[in-house]
Amino acid sequence: MTVITMIGLGEAGRLIGEGLARAGARVQGHDPFVALSDTPIVQRSVLDDALTGAEVVISLVGPAAAQKVAADVLPLLPASAVYADLNTLSPGEKSAIGALAAGSGVPFADVAVMAPVPRAGSRTPLLAAGSGAEAFVEALSPLGTPVRAVSSDAGDAAARKLLRSVFMKGLAALIIEALDAACAAGAEDEIRDQIAAELGENGRDLVDRLVEGTRQHAGRRVHEMEAVAAYLNELGVEHPVTEATLSHLRRLSA
Repeated sequence: MTVITMIGLGEAGRLIGEGLARAGARVQGHDPFVALSDTPIVQRSVLDDALTGAEVVISLVGPAAAQKVAADVLPLLPASAVYADLNTLSPGEKSAIGALAAGSGVPFADVAVMAPVPRAGSRTPLLAAGSGAEAFVEALSPLGTPVRAVSSDAGDAAARKLLRSVFMKGLAALIIEALDAACAAGAEDEIRDQIAAELGENGRDLVDRLVEGTRQHAGRRVHEMEAVAAYLNELGVEHPVTEATLSHLRRLSA
């Protein structure tokens, strides 16, 4: 039985951890700010206890805490464990955590979450990069998680996620602006139907998901789009649409 430790038991950590447990893994968890009930995750109040026997350690603590948590956890792990960071970070930030892992002799997986976790839990598509990417894939694939290794360089998975976000977050901002304008003009239902038709068979569900998700998680997505803008600057790519998307998210989160 694969032993997995979840560091961070917020919505995403809980859903992924519970899905992995139901798929046959032994899942331990640690989060000093969350107390779970009625869950297959074995929650530990002491970090050392949560790490005991772990073959894979998954960090889902949020961008602001990711590097500190990595610095705290990595010295406690054996070289046989894989440390996987699933937080939305820039390629440079993932690379920095990879360097910390290398200094501790621990394989590292930079893991990008490629769809909203509430939709599929532990079956959310993932991309992995870094020295521990292949080991991470080998551990989670038998548990039903659709995960693919893209390279051995930490930061490459994060880069792919940010490039996708240029489109997905920009599309959401465009739809919200169009619907707000249509509402002001008294034509919201008609324009919503037209947008949904252009997006294909499941267009209406996609429109609803993009609008509701953006409004609900605007604050979290500000950080993601800041990372996108910084990465596009590094690439030397002009990005007026990304800047407009970022401005839109900041207004929604204010």
